[in-house]
Parts: sequence; C-alpha cells; structure tokens
Amino acid sequence: MKLNTKHFGEIEVSEENIIFFSEGIPAFEHLKRYTMIQNPNPELPFNWLQSVDESDLAFVIVNPFLFKDDYEFEIPQEKINDLSIESIEDVFICCIVTVPENIADTTMNLRGPVVINNKNKKASQIMLDNDEYEIRYKVFKKIKP
Repeated sequence: MKLNTKHFGEIEVSEENIIFFSEGIPAFEHLKRYTMIQNPNPELPFNWLQSVDESDLAFVIVNPFLFKDDYEFEIPQEKINDLSIESIEDVFICCIVTVPENIADTTMNLRGPVVINNKNKKASQIMLDNDEYEIRYKVFKKIKP
C-alpha cells in the first residue's frame, strides 16, 4: 500500500510490516496501525514510528539501551499474553523521543517503553508503575557541551 506522509513523502508500506497497537498509543488511542521507518543514516540511532492511519503523525523512536545501558524492566504478564510473546528474542523495545528546538534537550520516555513483538507485529506502549525511570530522560545528558 502507498502512504502519503507529511515527513517522508510517499512511501510503500507492506501489509506484513504494519505494527498493530490494539489499544493505540496513549493520547492517540484511535490510531492502531503504524510502520517503522529506518533512518537512512545507519550511524544515527533515531528512527520513526509512522502512523498508517494518520499521515501527519510520526513518532521519533530510539533503542533506549544505547543511551542507558542499565535500563531494565519486566514486561507485565498481561502484556506478554496480549502480544503473544513466546521468546524475548522476538521482542523489540524502543522509547518515544521528544525533539525540541534545542537538539541538546532531546528526551526519551523511559517510563513508557514501546514493546513490539517482531514475530506477529503486535505492540503496546506500557507504563511502568514506579518512579525509577524518567518520562523526560535527557538523551544527551552524558555529552558535555
């Protein structure tokens, strides 16, 4: 299927690459289908989660382990069941990133990781119940100006 996006122009999306959020993403519950767009520069870790249903909406995402190597949490059993996760090898974890005008202030939501089952393309943004991780974790906090 062809998708005319605001940020990437016209792109081709294969049905088998559509990621399905049965509950949507918080604040975007009505949008269930997304596709991942890889950064054309493999040296940059930021990619996009593009809505298939709303061409103007794309979230910047990143692998949180690249910026916080001690990041860990348990996926609730309910989500493991909902996403039909059989093996941890089938799971991709990413976090939604907010990119403000000053790039140095870029943050990622560590308290709300996105869990994607790569095998069946089911996904969910889960909300961690504790305050251990920040909603606005500064991605570049270890980089000195």
